[in-house]
Amino acid sequence: MATSRTRPSAATRRRVERTAGDLGAAAVQQMESDHEWYRALPAEERSWVGLIAQAGIKSFIEWFSGSQDHAHVTADVFGTAPRELTRSISLGQTLDLMRTVVDVVERESMNLAARGDETKVREAVLRYSREIAFSVAEVYAHAAEARGAWDARLEALVVDAVIRGEADDSMQSRASALGWGTTTDVCVLVGSTPSTGTARVVDELHRGAKRLGVEVLVAIHGRRIVSIVGQVTDALTTASRLGEHFGEGPIVVGPVVPHLYAAGRSARAALSGHTAAPAWPTAPRPVLSDDLLAERALLGDLPARAALVSRVYAPLSASGGGNLLETAAAYLDGGLGLEGTARALFVHTNTVRYRLGKIADTIGYDLTDPHDAQTVRLALAYGRVAPEPSTRVARASGPPSPPL
Repeated sequence: MATSRTRPSAATRRRVERTAGDLGAAAVQQMESDHEWYRALPAEERSWVGLIAQAGIKSFIEWFSGSQDHAHVTADVFGTAPRELTRSISLGQTLDLMRTVVDVVERESMNLAARGDETKVREAVLRYSREIAFSVAEVYAHAAEARGAWDARLEALVVDAVIRGEADDSMQSRASALGWGTTTDVCVLVGSTPSTGTARVVDELHRGAKRLGVEVLVAIHGRRIVSIVGQVTDALTTASRLGEHFGEGPIVVGPVVPHLYAAGRSARAALSGHTAAPAWPTAPRPVLSDDLLAERALLGDLPARAALVSRVYAPLSASGGGNLLETAAAYLDGGLGLEGTARALFVHTNTVRYRLGKIADTIGYDLTDPHDAQTVRLALAYGRVAPEPSTRVARASGPPSPPL
């Protein structure tokens, strides 16, 4: 509480009060001189900054001329400026602004102080500058909280739109607001939520992604975490390093796509893979959704079935005059091993061994590996029941015309 011993005299307070306009003009002039960032601002934002400076001086004079019983300055000093200004001007720049204003007020007030009031004026300015600094921090804290809540809402909306495959104008606008307008090399990770809860998962994934130098959007969908990762160079490595933030169970990595607006394909594959992953108990963590094609196909995932046919059945049919397909079928369906398969095909064992190597080179699956063998076996089954291209065209164009 200010007392008569600590308060400047009435004469000094009146002199300072009469110079309010001059103090505001001097503060703006000093800002122009001292701060390049202020000179670089657009005219409208520079005008708002000037209003903040004048509001601060006005508030100081009202407090200085009053009883000074309560040296408290509220964030209302900044009420004349739009909250968006906190995006254009950093906290450090605002503190520079307030420091300049306080310096001007102190210098000019000292010149106006009556004899013996110099120390009291300086103490008053120091008390007020402390309160204005807390006021600045309060404004930026509230702005950060509001911006964080809004960004989290935008983030969830973008992830939901990607999952639904809605790459429309509204999704693109929201993504751009989050800084994802030009992000490339995108994939989707799907894992389980941790048993400890989801309160900190989103923030932890953001911090982990920042350390790895990748971009991330995260949303919680029930017991799943859906994370869209951008700027990836090695999707499996990235997923492995972020895996500590997921709960127990599989982490499925969708295919890498060029940009966010194509990420729906990656999201659908990752979500389907996460649902199907329990069918492969020994699957690695993380695992590519493409490594779960067989499990996804068992759940009725039509793109997975089509991928099995196009990546396995069709290449085997087209290679080696059908010998590779025949060898794969005999080896897998007969369960005869190398020698039994050779007898069934009336070829040498080394021929079977050579063809198995050729099959691995052609389709990327090793028939001696149990999981790869299961995948190829299912691919052969789907390939055998898949309609011929001519049949698909006929069905697409409608039923045949009745005979004349």
